[in-house]
Amino acid sequence: MNIAKMLLKIGAVTLKMDPPYRWVSGIFSPIYCDNRLLISYPEERRMVVDGFAEMIKREGIKFDVVAGIASSGIPHAAWLAERLSKPMIYIRKKNKGYGRGKMIEGKLEKGSFVLIVEDLVSTAGSLVNGIETVREAGGKVENCIAIFTYEMEKAKRNMEEVGCNLLALSNFSSLLKIAKAENYLGGEYYERALEWSRDPEGWGERMGFE
Repeated sequence: MNIAKMLLKIGAVTLKMDPPYRWVSGIFSPIYCDNRLLISYPEERRMVVDGFAEMIKREGIKFDVVAGIASSGIPHAAWLAERLSKPMIYIRKKNKGYGRGKMIEGKLEKGSFVLIVEDLVSTAGSLVNGIETVREAGGKVENCIAIFTYEMEKAKRNMEEVGCNLLALSNFSSLLKIAKAENYLGGEYYERALEWSRDPEGWGERMGFE
């Protein structure tokens, strides 16, 4: 089964237009993706791990350690590390404020190549923080993988600025096509969702939601 189709099937991705969703960042969006639901679906989460393993092999990605971005990237990083018999670490989004105050949990040897796993990419802000955290700790990051990306231009710019490659199992463009084909999204709403993909930050105002 196609990853985008699977996410729609289990309700991890939902579409809503009138009114649309509003993200924490303030952006209005016709789509909301909650990949945390995957942990409750054994067969579907296995599809994700299979997809990651195949992607890594196909792209020839070489790495020593799998890293999960806290918190949603952690389970998928753990399952992938287990599948590939690789060490794993996870990266906090902020210092926990007590104990040793570490940003990275697990053992990271200096010079190790780290593959970062994220469940969802919008602007790639969390990924950039994770990349910088690993590099500051002496690790090397060339590649990041994700289940789904909104394909936002800001994410592309952010990843280019840190010199890191991003690969995803599915994306907004693929999801829209499937949503239309499977009648999750009607013709008019499909066009409006396409407009969102071209300018997510300005879409809400243009549609009269601000």
